[in-house]
Amino acid sequence: MISPLRTRFSRGASVTEGHAALPTELPADATRVATGVAIVLVAQLMLVLDATVVNVALPRIDADLGFGPAGLSWVLNAYTLAFGGLLLLGGRLGDVRGRRLLFLTGLGLFTLSSLLGGLAQTPTQLVVARAAQGIGAAMAAPSVLALLTTNAPDEAARNRALALFGAVSSGGASIGLILGGLLTDVASWRWTLFINVPIGLAVLILTPRFVSETPRRHGRFDFVGALSATVAAASLVWALVGAPEHGWLSGRTWAGFLVAALSLTLLVRTERRHPHPMVRPSLLQDRRRVGVLAIMALVIGGQLSMFFLTVQLDERALGLGPLATGFAFLPFSLGIFTMSRLTPALLARFGALRLIPVGTILLTTSFLLLSRVSETSTYAGGVFVSMLLSGIGGALVFMPVTATVLTGVEPEHAGAASGLLQTTQQLGAAVGVAVVASVYAVGAVPDSFVPGARAAYLTSAAFAATAFVIATALLVRSRAAVRPQAPGELEREHDPVPDLAA
Repeated sequence: MISPLRTRFSRGASVTEGHAALPTELPADATRVATGVAIVLVAQLMLVLDATVVNVALPRIDADLGFGPAGLSWVLNAYTLAFGGLLLLGGRLGDVRGRRLLFLTGLGLFTLSSLLGGLAQTPTQLVVARAAQGIGAAMAAPSVLALLTTNAPDEAARNRALALFGAVSSGGASIGLILGGLLTDVASWRWTLFINVPIGLAVLILTPRFVSETPRRHGRFDFVGALSATVAAASLVWALVGAPEHGWLSGRTWAGFLVAALSLTLLVRTERRHPHPMVRPSLLQDRRRVGVLAIMALVIGGQLSMFFLTVQLDERALGLGPLATGFAFLPFSLGIFTMSRLTPALLARFGALRLIPVGTILLTTSFLLLSRVSETSTYAGGVFVSMLLSGIGGALVFMPVTATVLTGVEPEHAGAASGLLQTTQQLGAAVGVAVVASVYAVGAVPDSFVPGARAAYLTSAAFAATAFVIATALLVRSRAAVRPQAPGELEREHDPVPDLAA
């Protein structure tokens, strides 16, 4: 893994014009840089895997610990709630306290709670351990992206790192299903948690040697903003993950939405006045950044809801076991990782805003193909092509969106921007799965997966189609705002652009 990275990161050593100077303590040796990137990406893969690796083990967990139908969902929801609710706080703490320090602290908590979760003897112990994993992940994840961008020696290396980050973040979800099925079938569901321990320890030992710390930023910490942002995100996720079970019109769901709205209002008022805000208002003043954040939420919502549905399609309609279901997602991972090698060159040639519409069209097509599922569908005829198209389309969206979100962000605020991006992803996932699960429930027929699935897959397609509309509007606006460029000239969509909100 290190050898290819060494080659790719050794090209060019100068910082491109228009970008902030890198900290003086960054490693000059290309091998050390490449090794550091590999270590950080391994940690990111572990964090992403944890969101899905437990999924296929849920029946075994229920049989062993006796959760019951209602309580079992909290094995997943406890992690999602803590992770999504604390990402903004984790990003800002990394900016203030040092990203490597927070990365190591969060990863240490994640590793310890993985061990405790694997040793759990009661449902409560496992749910608490999963929540602690989410807290650790929320501390570490924003620093992953910030460390990748600030440790890159030039823009080309930065884009390659972002492409790998996108591949790991999206492809890791399907790899988690494969790994979860393998560990559950061969060993025990407990190994879906134990597997994090040796990986986490290795990353904790190697990170100080190969990853440089970022400068700490002095200033007052925005405690009111931190509290309101955390409560807003956590209450929104809490309302969304419970909506399919309790109903969209239930008091529980609306209470969550109300608390989220009030906390968000307090956050906006605080951030406009605080000298060192938790979320800088300038991050949301560029329509391009807001637009691609909306695209990311819609695409993640569509893809995670597709995962939710297709796991059931494979096991209930096609009769696949846990391990075979995991391998059924292999075309998705192959599409992601193959395109991750091509996306940086495509980005340099065509620009981010030309790649995103193509990716969203491929995603829409893949979901529409899955909506044609029938009782006689086969994997080769009904799932394989859709998985491959979804992987390729996702790769053409994730890396360009990530690069666009981080465009023009000062180094001292990279963690906050990363936390904002990943919070958007978590909220998009929660919304997508909640809406699609509700649509599926409306059309569901006992002992038959297909009737409810068709409308649910069409809902996923509607998410991707909406993302295409937004991406097309951004492209049209960009063409109107930016002068035409000579053939072969690099389209500077990753550099600071005029404020399109003006």
